[in-house]
Amino acid sequence: MAERSQYEELARQISAVGAVKRSLSRMLPADCPSGSAAVLALVGRHGEMRMSRLAELLAVDMSVTSRHVAHVVDRGWLERSPHPDDRRSRILRLTASGEELLGDLGRRTADMFAHCLEDWSDDEVGQLNAMLARLRDSVGDCRAHATRTPAQDT
Repeated sequence: MAERSQYEELARQISAVGAVKRSLSRMLPADCPSGSAAVLALVGRHGEMRMSRLAELLAVDMSVTSRHVAHVVDRGWLERSPHPDDRRSRILRLTASGEELLGDLGRRTADMFAHCLEDWSDDEVGQLNAMLARLRDSVGDCRAHATRTPAQDT
């Protein structure tokens, strides 16, 4: 286990990642705020899903998810259709224009990182990707464990 000072420095570095996220947000089209981009990215990555699953993946309240979804539906990037097994529920899926926008956002993001990290080697970028994925998984595992009830552990 690392020393406490290492975890304190990690907390400072993670907080500083906010600056990177703000840089990414500035390159988004004016009508696609970061919440909308996150919705598109998650539906693009995970495929069609219910609103409740999207709220879970976004880790936000259903009301916030509904606002984000309404925004992207209004712009024609996402569609809501009745769930075939439960007409009260809606399935979300990308439209062709949503897929096109998502592709454009992916290219913009990759171009920005390619420019900003041009002095990084492929190995360094790969190491960062691997470590960030590991951090995300470890924190996700801890969060899932922390929200379990004693009855779920038996």
